This record gives sequence, structure tokens and C-alpha cells, in this order.
Amino acid sequence: MKTPRWFLKKKLISFLLWPLSVLYFFISKIINVIRGRKKYVSRRPIICVGNIFAGGVGKTPIVRQIAAHFDAPVVMRGYKKDKSLTGIGDEAFMLSNAGLNVHVGDRKSNLVLLNKQKSEKGPIVMDDGLQNPTIKKDISIVVFDEGLGYGNGFLLPAGPLRVPKKYARKADAIIVIRSKNPKKNFVLPRNVPVFYADNKTISPYTNNQKLVAFAGIGYPDKFFDALTNVVAKRAFSDHYQYDDDDIKSLMKLADNKKAKLITTEKDWVRLSKKYQAKIKYAVLETVIEDKFFVWLKEKLKCQQ
Repeated sequence: MKTPRWFLKKKLISFLLWPLSVLYFFISKIINVIRGRKKYVSRRPIICVGNIFAGGVGKTPIVRQIAAHFDAPVVMRGYKKDKSLTGIGDEAFMLSNAGLNVHVGDRKSNLVLLNKQKSEKGPIVMDDGLQNPTIKKDISIVVFDEGLGYGNGFLLPAGPLRVPKKYARKADAIIVIRSKNPKKNFVLPRNVPVFYADNKTISPYTNNQKLVAFAGIGYPDKFFDALTNVVAKRAFSDHYQYDDDDIKSLMKLADNKKAKLITTEKDWVRLSKKYQAKIKYAVLETVIEDKFFVWLKEKLKCQQ
């Protein structure tokens, strides 16, 4: 489904759904206490990269940067697995395409397998799972988008937060992806190291080329706003599976506008091969400041 607009601003529906948010939180807490009574402890250090904001913050490129820096394997659930992506999901496929060793499925089972490789001693990067109580994390990193902040501040389903924002204090570090339009009242905890990252969207077209942009991601406006000369845009639900009718309709729109179709890499990998040859995607480059990796290496030394 599409990300509700009230996730970013307090609306009447947010307040109406607030009682459900309270119920959701307490039920989740009880379940996590029960599930977390016995945690799996990894032989190799686990760097868990996640968020308390439900999707759309740009976590996957951060995972890619960290895993590539340490040549570390990635364990992840593999959301919205699809046969066209060899059954692993779009985000996992993107990480795998970047040359990373990606293990999709039950995280605990994959960690057990990785820990049996006695010759390997480096860290393992866990994509998401901060709220998974069954696995002990050695280093927990929370990712935020400066333009989204805490959204409307409410918990699911009244807002985008998985847990109250005070839970960010429990992180070992916070990475904030900078935005041209920072969210007001986005205040980070003082006792947690904060590092910054920058996103750069690189279009395969010149600035003069008219574009019809489409995306099925958490917050598609972030993608649309990063492009120039967009004459039409279409937003789909997150992890949307495009069919022939969808693409034909988009191609017709582009022809009418005398424009080229463009999408995100995450959407492009979900297209069939016959359309991948006709549609280009914009590359998203994420660069984390160097001092983060200095901090992380020192933190890893303490885990040994």
C-alpha cells in the first residue's frame, strides 16, 4: 500500500488511530519480552543497521556502504520476495548486484551458518532487525532522513514510528541523511554519537531532457524532487510489482509528453527484462562521512 500522507503531519485520522497505536505498542512489547528471553549470541560481531521509522529513510544504501567498507556479509529478511528477482526481494537484489554477499531469509538461521565458517572473523551486517529481540546486536545503528524526521510523531498505525522516538537513545550511533528541507522539531538524543550522510541522485539524462518519473517506494516525492525537468510523475505503493498494463500506460504518458521514462534502481530491478532495456534509472549515491568509519572501527575493536 502507499504510505499514508498523515504519517508526516498530524491529521484528524492520526488522533483517531492513536488508541490503536497504544495497543500496538504494548502488545509488541509483551511479545518482544517473551521472545527475547533467550538471545542468539554471534561469534562474529553483528552491526545492526535499522530504523525506528517504518520505511523510506534510505537505509539500504547505508547498509551497502558499511558492508562494502568491511567486505562483510549481509543478513536480511528479504521483504516482498519475488520470483523475477530470484526469490530474494528488490533490496536484497540491489545489494547482491553491488557485489555483496547477501543471505536472505530467517536472520538467526543465516547467522548460525555464517558463524560455522571458522576461518571468517570479520563483522556481519544485519539489515534491519533493531526490533528483533531474539538476536544480540554488538553495534546498533539507527538511520534517519533529516527531511522526514519523526514524521507526525505517532506510532503505527497512526504514524510512521515503530517504537517511541526516545528509543533512539538506545542506539550506539545515529546516521542522519541530510535533506534540503530538514523536518522542523527533529531533535536527536544528546548522548548518542551522530554522523551524517549525503545522497546524490544521478540521472542518466541531461537537464534539458523532459522526464516522466515513476516510483514505488516509501516516499516517492524524495525521488521526484531530486530530478530536474519532470513533466509528469506517478507514485505507486512501496515494493509495487509492475505489470504490462502499468508500463504500457507509463510509456504512453511519456510519448504524449515527448519525454523519457525514469525510475529508481529499486523499481527498475522489479521490471521485466524487456522493459529494463527500454527504461533507465537514476543512480542514488550515498556517502557517509569518514569519521563514522573511524568510530565504527574503534567500536569493533572493543567487541574483540
